Amino acid sequence: MATNESGTAGAVLKDAPAKDSAPIVELRGAGKAYGNIRALHGVDLKVFPQNVTCVLGDNGAGKSTLIKIISGLHQHTEGEFLVDGEGVHFSTPRQALDRGIATVYQDLATVPLMPVWRNFFLGSEMTRGPWPVRRLDIERMKKTADEELRNMGIVLDDLEQPIGTLSGGQRQCVAIARAVYFGARVLILDEPTAALGVKQSGVVLKYIAAARDRGLGVIFITHNPHHAYMVGDHFSVLRLGTMELSASREQVSLEELTNHMAGGAELAALKHELAQVSGVDVEELPEEKDLTAPVAATPEGKS
Repeated sequence: MATNESGTAGAVLKDAPAKDSAPIVELRGAGKAYGNIRALHGVDLKVFPQNVTCVLGDNGAGKSTLIKIISGLHQHTEGEFLVDGEGVHFSTPRQALDRGIATVYQDLATVPLMPVWRNFFLGSEMTRGPWPVRRLDIERMKKTADEELRNMGIVLDDLEQPIGTLSGGQRQCVAIARAVYFGARVLILDEPTAALGVKQSGVVLKYIAAARDRGLGVIFITHNPHHAYMVGDHFSVLRLGTMELSASREQVSLEELTNHMAGGAELAALKHELAQVSGVDVEELPEEKDLTAPVAATPEGKS
């Protein structure tokens, strides 16, 4: 595939100015309980057009539950969920998709042995001819898939090749282009770089930025603060089902974001005790006061 090259524990900081004043998706104090188990509580989140909102957190932090609420798989049990300022309770992912919210999961929902163009239109095939002898409009689907992929900067030599022969990064990019074509306004990406190498991760990050430039609001779910900081406009860190940090790019540095993601607040609180343990180097751990003070703006690339 050829392409065109072209910390604060418990702190919730003021959102950065958005390129569009009205969020497409907004959560206000949203939460989800499964019986007596509270998986998510008091989460505030805004997704604006032309912005990448990065949601970070370790395993069990609540990222999957958040995805399921926004994508319509599960309903929230507390707080509010608004789309275009209107309160919603989605019962199915189709309802979310009808409102322009598309989710690309790690498994990509593709059929490995089918050609790229068939996967691009999987479940929404173009047809021609009168009923009941309608048939697939193969040439139009191939042409459309090629045009849409090229609009995203993705050039494939052969759309007939099975999508399973593409690299993980290429398949992610096809899934992103497919969501854009079918009218997504909010694109949720579930750990798209988790199983990829450095080069392929870079390819996916490039197309995340391309989707943002096309006007989409992107929710980038990841556990990698370095990947998030490359493309993110706003960062939300979940810990044990609650929002530990919500800050714009201007309000948090990569080092501070990494500290929050790595549980820096807990380690800082235990720094004195850890210092008593033989073989544990605590010199690089942050001070607890540094993680509870207001986050200062830090130029990109500095820490």
